[in-house]
Amino acid sequence: MTIKIGIIGVGTVGSSVANILKQNREIITARAGKEIEVVIGVVKNINKKRDVDIKLTDNINDVINNKDIDIVVELMGGVDEAFIVVKKALENKKAVITANKALLAYHRYELQDIAKDIPFEFEASIAGGIPIVNALRDGLSANHITSIKGILNGTCNYILTKMISDGTDYNVMLKEAQDLGYAEVDPTLDINGSDAAHKLLILASIAYGIDAKPEDILIEGIQEIEPLDIEFAKKFNYNLKLLGIAKKIGSKVELRVHPTFINSNQLMAKIDGVMNGVSVVGDMVGETIYYGAGAGGNATASAVIANIIDIVRNKKSPMLGFKKSLEGKLELIKADDIVSKYYIRIGVIDQTGVLSEVSSVLAQHNISIESMLQKPNDGVANLLLSTYECKEKSIKNAISKLESLDISIGKPHMIRIES
Repeated sequence: MTIKIGIIGVGTVGSSVANILKQNREIITARAGKEIEVVIGVVKNINKKRDVDIKLTDNINDVINNKDIDIVVELMGGVDEAFIVVKKALENKKAVITANKALLAYHRYELQDIAKDIPFEFEASIAGGIPIVNALRDGLSANHITSIKGILNGTCNYILTKMISDGTDYNVMLKEAQDLGYAEVDPTLDINGSDAAHKLLILASIAYGIDAKPEDILIEGIQEIEPLDIEFAKKFNYNLKLLGIAKKIGSKVELRVHPTFINSNQLMAKIDGVMNGVSVVGDMVGETIYYGAGAGGNATASAVIANIIDIVRNKKSPMLGFKKSLEGKLELIKADDIVSKYYIRIGVIDQTGVLSEVSSVLAQHNISIESMLQKPNDGVANLLLSTYECKEKSIKNAISKLESLDISIGKPHMIRIES
């Protein structure tokens, strides 16, 4: 028996899926136990030349309404149209595999309800070729997950790595990332943290059974990072990463994505360039770390094909890891109630009494200074401070007050510090 595949979206990843299935056919068949064949692919422009040897169409219905197709691989991207397509495929009793993290960030629970016992897999939606979904959903299923920390966006990791190693500023490194193909022409979803947030929300559903949308959590990007921040990091043995962070604290869950100072000795701090990495801490297993290519046609296609093989083998894991609902058992912590250490960069007039005034404002908000650097420059000073733990609401209120002071120049900038 041959398992027949239809691919919706034959771009970089879709082409790789078709080509790898053909190139590695013998070993894939041996592992799956059945022949697997891509019989048709859907493209927007039927006249565009593509490096695949499969039948192409520009009509999605040729896949989702095709009775001969067993598995639909959705690689079209987007949210609303993709949701309609995937929903229809599931209603037609077809197994579905997607790499679409934005779709899942908004519709994962709806799709789980529609799918029921129909296989729905999505390993490729998070961290490319790293098998983090199966590790979290299956391999660590005996554990309460106490935390997840992930470098989930290779574009941001490349930019921050080069800013640290080369001492160049953000705009220069963004341009280089675009020239090398690591960043899109419009890199907004990468650099503003949205891409990493979509992935974190999916992981949090598997770990905690919590239904949150991007609008519900704290998301910040890397656009405001400056060389002074990097200088502070080096001085105090920190590295700077855009992290997705999930933590279980009692009966609550904390979810956030933002630039983060982490100790340079941590393994996560050593994941550089376009690579991704995820740390998962379970109450029984302790910390496990997953590292690898987070994007790219072959790496992502590897994850898609692993899901195809799982389905062919009749593996039936619950889509989001739970056969019994945990709805309402864990509550999402509000962003203002998050507790962290913080770094603050403040531009001030270089005059006597400024530090005392800044310290006074922080003290009014119950914030204590842990360390400080002062960088004077032609009548202006940049104060680079780190604090002890305090609430997000307190630091935001303090920054607002600092900005209003007569001694302040520009808006203070804040980065969270993760122990």
